[in-house]
Parts: sequence; C-alpha cells; structure tokens
Amino acid sequence: MIPVQSILDSFERNLAFCSRHCEGLSHADSLRQPEHRGNCLNWVLGHIVAYRTTILRALKEQPGVGEAHWSRYAYGSEPVLADGGDLLSLEELLALLESSQATIEKRLKELDADSLAESVEWLWGEDISLGEFLVYLCWHESYHTGQTEYLRQLTGVDDKVI
Repeated sequence: MIPVQSILDSFERNLAFCSRHCEGLSHADSLRQPEHRGNCLNWVLGHIVAYRTTILRALKEQPGVGEAHWSRYAYGSEPVLADGGDLLSLEELLALLESSQATIEKRLKELDADSLAESVEWLWGEDISLGEFLVYLCWHESYHTGQTEYLRQLTGVDDKVI
C-alpha cells in the first residue's frame, strides 16, 4: 500500500497545480469550451470538487458540495456550455478545493494501517479497501489536474505556469 503521506502529498500537489493554473483567470475564462466533447475549466474543477466530496464521505466527513452541484459536475454530466444557476463560480470552486484539502489532510493523518484496510463501497457498488479507494481517487484527480494546463491556454494566456 502507498503510504498515507504520499497520497496526501499528491492531493496537495494537485491543489497547488489547479490553483496556479487558475491564477489571473476570470469566471468567464473558466467557461471557455474546448472543441470535440471536451469540458471547460469550470466543469473540470467542479468535477474535482465533486470527487473530493466522495473522498470526504469515504473519510466519514461532511461533503463540501451539495447534491445539486455534485450531480452537475459528476461523471457523465453534460458539458458546461453556458453560465447558469447550477454552476459554481471559479472562486467558489477554488475555495472548495482549499477547504477540502484541510479536511482531507486532517483525516489522512489520523489513519492507521487498519483504517486503510477497512472496506468501503467502490464507485460501482463493489467493496475495496479505503486505501485502494484513496489511491484511485488521487489518480483520478491527477488526471483532471493535468487538463487544467491546457484549459488555461485555451483562454489565450500563452504562458508556462509549471
């Protein structure tokens, strides 16, 4: 099993990269839609926040986002094509990422090997260990974190952040 500190470090890096890729961007920038079934920065960040809610639930913590917003950004949801009442602003998304980080850090530091071996319900109904679940969700978040670099460039900034 990957040590808890390695998982925590990965979540911290993901947050730092997302934050840096959003520096100087507006909410309108976060809505710029890439071609060919891609999702905009707002959806990608909302998706990360939604799955951090899944992490928080697995860690027996209160979710950071309500069900209406979770479903808007969940797997299989429609791309964000325009601003609307069902969206969170870029600022709200970044704030939710920050606040989730503190809770995830606190809870991960409390876990021991027995806690990581406990069974949790997998996304598709089967059970896996909490440790395996956290590793998968960390990988999933890293995948989407990488997309933020390209979505930043879509706004026309033409810079190198990382």
